[in-house]
Amino acid sequence: MTTKPQLTSSINKLKGIGFKTQNLLYNLGIETLEDLIYYFPFRWDDFSLKTPISKLKPDEKVTVKAKLIAINNSRSFYRKLAITEAIVKDETGNLKIIWYNQPFLINSLKVGQKYLFNGKTKISKGSLFLQSPSFESLNQKKIDNQTDLIPIYNVTKGITPKMLRYYIKQALPLTKKLCEFLPEEIIQNQRLVSIQKALKDIHFPKNKYDLIHAKRRLSFNELFLLQLNYQIKKAKWQKLKAKKIQKKIPFVKNFLQKLPFTLTNDQKIALWKIVQDLDSETPMNRLLEGDVGSGKTIVSAVACFSAAKSKKQAALMAPTEILAKQHFDEFLTYNKYLKLPLALLTNSLTYISTNSQKNKIKKEALIEKIKKGKIKIIIGTHSIIQKKVQFKNISLIVVDEQHRFGVEQRAHLIKNSKSKTTPHFLSMSATPIPRTLALTIYGDLDISLIKEMPKGRKKIITKIVPPQKRNQAYTFIKEQILKGRQAFVICPLIEESEVLQTKSAQEEYQKLSQEIFPNLKIGLLHGRLKNQEKEQIMKKFVKNKISILVSTSVVEVGVNVPNATIMMIEGAERFGLSQLHQFRGRVGRGDHQSFCLLFTESPAPKTWQRLKYLEESKNGFELAQKDLKLRGPGDFLGDRQSGFSNLTIASLKDLDLIRISREEAKKLIKADPGLDNHPKLKKKIEIFKKEVHFE
Repeated sequence: MTTKPQLTSSINKLKGIGFKTQNLLYNLGIETLEDLIYYFPFRWDDFSLKTPISKLKPDEKVTVKAKLIAINNSRSFYRKLAITEAIVKDETGNLKIIWYNQPFLINSLKVGQKYLFNGKTKISKGSLFLQSPSFESLNQKKIDNQTDLIPIYNVTKGITPKMLRYYIKQALPLTKKLCEFLPEEIIQNQRLVSIQKALKDIHFPKNKYDLIHAKRRLSFNELFLLQLNYQIKKAKWQKLKAKKIQKKIPFVKNFLQKLPFTLTNDQKIALWKIVQDLDSETPMNRLLEGDVGSGKTIVSAVACFSAAKSKKQAALMAPTEILAKQHFDEFLTYNKYLKLPLALLTNSLTYISTNSQKNKIKKEALIEKIKKGKIKIIIGTHSIIQKKVQFKNISLIVVDEQHRFGVEQRAHLIKNSKSKTTPHFLSMSATPIPRTLALTIYGDLDISLIKEMPKGRKKIITKIVPPQKRNQAYTFIKEQILKGRQAFVICPLIEESEVLQTKSAQEEYQKLSQEIFPNLKIGLLHGRLKNQEKEQIMKKFVKNKISILVSTSVVEVGVNVPNATIMMIEGAERFGLSQLHQFRGRVGRGDHQSFCLLFTESPAPKTWQRLKYLEESKNGFELAQKDLKLRGPGDFLGDRQSGFSNLTIASLKDLDLIRISREEAKKLIKADPGLDNHPKLKKKIEIFKKEVHFE
């Protein structure tokens, strides 16, 4: 007796899936029938609006209904690229179609048959053509009884979207066995369609209305689970006990009055929130987010010195030795007023200070002083989370560039304390993120934003440099270097490959050192160098032993080189606005006027419009909002941000749905903290946590 397929059954239970096809589907991450059902299209081609060939214009997304009259394969002489060319015709005229690297299409398309072609029109040498369109056989369309919205899936060689549609159609009846895990009140409040209808309509929508509602339901599922996970973590954190660092208002006021500058309103508001958080037995868990140069370090310094004044320990962890030393040097300038014991601990540097001067100390001796509680503020890199580094009573942890450290690394600091309480926790980030998105990315943290820039900070003059002005820009850079200034040169990310980006940097280094600036001192920095080599090169640049530093995007956030006044960016169109703004923030830190030169070879109006935003704006948050609309959230998250790579259909551009899902998650956890009244949801969130592996 043959058992009926279940959601957990292997895909080989379906008609047409043999051993070979099964392995190809495995490559797409499809192993079970449930995997198949949840393998969503990445777009839906709309074949409903058809344009006659005679009415076609360049750069338009169109659907053409036409008969195939010729097709052949050839190969490009220069790039050895396989090219498939076809001629199609309708009642109004003929049209050429070109596909690249898809020679197998010659076996899929039949001369004499009618098709719907959906793609973008292009023009080359005065001739209009359709580039790499998707297509549907009108005969097959009738057989499949499909609508005009055709799902298109990411596929691998040997698997076509048409094959996937055939398999998914067989598996869809199994959705009847799926249980709703969302509480009924949320489904009703948000007017969400059922999970069964959503899964049917995401693959085979009858119309755009059904597709919109299916996407909304499935997107809500993903965002809600993400937010719920954060709310659970936040609720657990709030149950922990911390040692109060009592508000020392007279001490803070006295400290701030001695500074040679006045805090901005944003800094004051952020500092007051932090001081209030510290004066609680619930551990602080706050993100301090501010633009490049907005003054986050002084805010964190006041918090650390407040802890030290209360005879408790504070630790500040930075991702690199250069940044750790930079923070230490800044803390030293404040310590001349306070005279509290602080230290620097990295792989190669160990210093101690009780004033504005620093003294070398052996690592073993420093570790012993930290263990006995004699050092109140410890600044360092990963070195401070070694097993042998023990704290007597650490009460505050500050992490700079928080996305660079995982939960595990931060937990080491807590474990290495003799105290049974949980330290207060403050993260800092110089990546401006729109608030709604920040609440999603860091859903378990409270957030403070510093948008206002300190008075007196000069605006960095930003200019787009087209090819015809390249030599003029080189002359300007040389003039600045001869005046004693320094320059960064950032090379483009050719594609998602460290090797290729390194190659790009090496080629730029050779060009600049041999052809453009043969008499200047030029250094090279890229991701394939060892950490020690990177540190040495940056130290040389900081000491002005290198005039021009050619680098990939590895150049560190927050690195302070006051003498560097030029940021030259090759292939600027290849970077997002937020990343370009981060690069620009490496200069403008000294007394001299600074410049950011955006080199681009692209003639595209959209590229120039996007780069113009950077030319005209100095506000990172404003740029981040534009970048989110233009490019999506990739610039903010990167591959390291766990949880977000698992989103299969939700978009982090959908700020409204993010807000709604967060509010529903907060409401639910407040009413049912242990999810005891929602067993199906409790089970689902446990599976979700295992699948996502949150960092």
